[in-house]
Amino acid sequence: MNSNNLLDKALRSEWLSPEEGIYLFEYAPLGDLMQAAHTMRKQAVPGNDVTWIIDRNVNTTNVCIANCKFCNFFRKPGHPDAYITTIDQYTQKIEETIRYGGDQLLLQGGHHPDLGLDFYVNLFKQLKERYPAIKLHALGPPEIAHITKLEKSTHREVLKTLMDAGLDSLPGAGAEILNDRVRRLISKGKCSGQEWLDVMRAAHQLQLTTSATMMFGHVETLYERFEHLAWLRQVQSEKPEQAKGFIAFIPWPFQDEGTLLKRLRGIRNQVSSEEYIRMLALSRLMLPNIKNIQASWLTVGKQIAQVCLYAGANDFGSIMIEENVVSVAGAPHRFTSKGIQEAIREAGYEPRLRNQQYGFREMPELMEQQVINY
Repeated sequence: MNSNNLLDKALRSEWLSPEEGIYLFEYAPLGDLMQAAHTMRKQAVPGNDVTWIIDRNVNTTNVCIANCKFCNFFRKPGHPDAYITTIDQYTQKIEETIRYGGDQLLLQGGHHPDLGLDFYVNLFKQLKERYPAIKLHALGPPEIAHITKLEKSTHREVLKTLMDAGLDSLPGAGAEILNDRVRRLISKGKCSGQEWLDVMRAAHQLQLTTSATMMFGHVETLYERFEHLAWLRQVQSEKPEQAKGFIAFIPWPFQDEGTLLKRLRGIRNQVSSEEYIRMLALSRLMLPNIKNIQASWLTVGKQIAQVCLYAGANDFGSIMIEENVVSVAGAPHRFTSKGIQEAIREAGYEPRLRNQQYGFREMPELMEQQVINY
């Protein structure tokens, strides 16, 4: 293999195999990778805009029976710290989000053994009745798979029912690494990689916009990372022509602080800044049919995320008014609306506020600035 030939192949939007992706990861000069990925970014998303969003991660419950070994957030059923968020708590959080200029909830939780489809239908309907303008970017394939099993239903029927109740888009949560060897080691209680992909196939058939993710840097091999990207690309190629499918891809490194993976198995996050930039650039090269690539400032920090804007990324994600899962595993970084715009401008780009469909929003005329305690 030859790096220049492979980069030329990617620039023609031809699909790189996992083996070719690995070769570029191991042997291509970083500058060449960044340049090729940046060129593809400019082809997919012309102009000098970098998008960002104001939303809030609200957890429906912290009760979960999946027992993921990288998660410090969940509690087992019956634990004294277990909770289910009340409608009054949602009201307080949504009112605050609106004051900060947000228009969306990223609504996720655990695999609660007692919360089936009716619970989520009633919740979504109540939230939409009170706040019809708030978008619900909610649940994720593992939660859809869990609800489907509880209901003895199908992915399509569950998704359609949730859409009718107010679901606007489906996050790419719970992908981690889609190879089942990895999933048995880190998230045995979640759906298989194939079921994750099948939930997304069903969502795309319903023209429900989704996103895709990858959490890397733990027990996976390099091949399993690139296999993951190839599977996402294949599912995206199967979507109906009018569907957006995976509107964005977000890779981030495993956060290890306090996790069972670190405490019991000694698995640490050893992803360097260069490795993250390489993986993000290769995500752009491996995924020519996914338009938007997001840099995970939450896990890698401002400066590396800024570099990624020259390595294939065109989106800076959310200010994350609230985030309880990745942060509790050690992700220390925070942004306000003002700070995220300044960071984008420092990198040489124009910040553009967006919605989940990647349409531009005007900045709200009256909005409070979020206060962050670092």
